[in-house]
Amino acid sequence: MKPVVTERIRSMSRRTEVELVVIRPEEAEPNLPVCLALHGRGASARQFLDLGVPETLSSLVNYQGTPPFAVVAVDGGDSYWVARNEEDDPQLMLSDEIPKWLGERGLASNPFAVLGISMGGYGALNYAKNPSDPAVAAISPALFLSWPEASARDAFADERHWRDTDPLQHPQSFAGVPMGVWCGEADPFVDATRQLITRAKPSVGDIEPGDHDPVFWRKVLPAALKFVGTRIG
Repeated sequence: MKPVVTERIRSMSRRTEVELVVIRPEEAEPNLPVCLALHGRGASARQFLDLGVPETLSSLVNYQGTPPFAVVAVDGGDSYWVARNEEDDPQLMLSDEIPKWLGERGLASNPFAVLGISMGGYGALNYAKNPSDPAVAAISPALFLSWPEASARDAFADERHWRDTDPLQHPQSFAGVPMGVWCGEADPFVDATRQLITRAKPSVGDIEPGDHDPVFWRKVLPAALKFVGTRIG
C-alpha cells in the first residue's frame, strides 16, 4: 500500500472536481483512523505534501510510538471552508461525502480528528463542532476580531454568515473537545488566536516565535500531529 495516494474525484457538494490526498505511515495496516487536514487560502490539498507531512507522520508512528493513523486532505476552495452559496459547500463535502470516500479507500469513515492551517484552522474549528466531537489542531488559525476585518477577505455572504461560523463567537461549542492551538508571535492573526485560547481554553495553547508562513508550519506540525495522534479512541 503506497504511503501517499493522490487522485481527482467529483464533489457534488462543491460542483467541481477536487484532489484527494491520502497520507499513510510507511508499512501501515489497512482501516486506519483518519485525521482530516484542511489547507490554507490560496493553497490546495497538496500543501500538506509540501510541508513534509508524509515524512513527519511516518517518523511519529514508526519511531516515536504515536498510534498509527492516516492524514487525508482535500481541496476546499478559498471560502474559509464554509458555504458562501449553495453552489459550493465545502462543509457539506466534509460531512456528507468524505465519510464515503474514506470507506471506499479502506479507511475508518468517521474522522477522529481534524487539523487546519490558516484558513484551514478556521474550517477545522468549525468542523470540530460536529456531533462526533473530533479532536482539533489549529495552526495559525485565520480568525477575525471584527466584521470589517472579516469582510475584507470576501469569503462570507454577509456579517451574519461570518458570526454564525466564526469560532470566536461560539467558544462554548468546544466544551469537552480536545484542542491544540499553535501560532507565531509575529503572525497577523496572533491577537485573535490569543482570544481563542482565552475563551476556549484548549489543552495546548502555544504562542511561540514565528510568522504566518511555511517555516513556522513545518516547525509545529510534528507537535500538532502528535497531539491528534494521542487522541485516537
